[in-house]
Amino acid sequence: MILGVSVYPDLSPIESIEAYLQLASSHGFSRVFSSMFSMQGTNDEIVAYFRRFIEAAHSYGMEVSLDVNPRFIAKMGGNYNDLSLFHDIGCDILRLDMSYCKERDLVACNNPYGIKIQLNASMGIAKELAYLHEHGVTPDQLLLGHNFYPQRYTGLKWKDFQETNEYLSQYGYSIEAFISSNAPDTHGVWDAVDGLPTVERMRDYPIDLQARLLDATDNIDGIFIGNAYATEKELQDLQECFTAPRDITKSPLYEVLSTFGAKIEQPKKEKKIKVKTVPGITDEERYFLFEVYPQTDYGDSSEWIWRSRAGRFINQGYALPARTYEQETFCAGDVVIVNDAYRHYAGEIQIARLPIRNDGKRNLVGRISPQEMEMLELIKNGDYLEFVEE
Repeated sequence: MILGVSVYPDLSPIESIEAYLQLASSHGFSRVFSSMFSMQGTNDEIVAYFRRFIEAAHSYGMEVSLDVNPRFIAKMGGNYNDLSLFHDIGCDILRLDMSYCKERDLVACNNPYGIKIQLNASMGIAKELAYLHEHGVTPDQLLLGHNFYPQRYTGLKWKDFQETNEYLSQYGYSIEAFISSNAPDTHGVWDAVDGLPTVERMRDYPIDLQARLLDATDNIDGIFIGNAYATEKELQDLQECFTAPRDITKSPLYEVLSTFGAKIEQPKKEKKIKVKTVPGITDEERYFLFEVYPQTDYGDSSEWIWRSRAGRFINQGYALPARTYEQETFCAGDVVIVNDAYRHYAGEIQIARLPIRNDGKRNLVGRISPQEMEMLELIKNGDYLEFVEE
């Protein structure tokens, strides 16, 4: 996953921007986005500023994506057939907030400088994208990037966003989107003070949940913080979202399943979901929930529960006694472990999708918040899941 930040030269001193880039790069961020056409000044002033800005970003190993449109490019003395100015200042990616039209965008994609062109994925580019793909534009030349939305209540519908990306992904171009920092007093383009997400429902979500939801759709390749400045804790949280899956050979499952002749491959990706544990959870239950991995449903979970069999393979030697509860049902979002009352399946971790009867064979170990339940909706058959304690 590409991680990026956004900065606004017309709203913050260059020194503050450079310090932010240094901090972000130290936490694995490799891209920076900035709106070039929103900056005021003469052409020479704009060029001088962005040359310094790009040099600073490159010194921290970060690629630079500049938001432009045809009117701004013309103002700067260029056009779709002449991107020499942007080459001269070291720009890596030009995001066209508005298209020139498919024929001219094709020319821009084939520029001799290797500058990547990014099209606005939020504005209905299906026909244009098909044309560019048919004419040989490669993923090294073209990217897709969604809008961010400064006004509250104006961001994209979650369903439309997913359906759009599902369709666009068939062409093989990277798709990127924005999330929001929840830090106080952030800023952004066009006087943004309410965050800068792509999807409206995520505007006030915790930043790591925004990122995990986008990633869990399996169609997003780059995630950018739209507003500035995110806190270092937020940068750390995002970095941790995309750490590599744990070494499968270190899992307690590995040796046991290997004795069965099962081939266990290293997961390329684990989707992370946060669980708030309940008072009284035992050390053994915590072990099965957080230390046994990978957790997966093998593609046959029911409508009522998401079910991982992982724990049952190593339940010998562990005591998982049944606990009694006054509640007659487990609610949607409850995380349970099968107990010794059903010894064959003891150790299985399950998540209730719908209310299920408490038959005494499951212990409650945690709960998933309503927002985190949206993550569960994105867990596909056979996905690997990692539980993270909230």
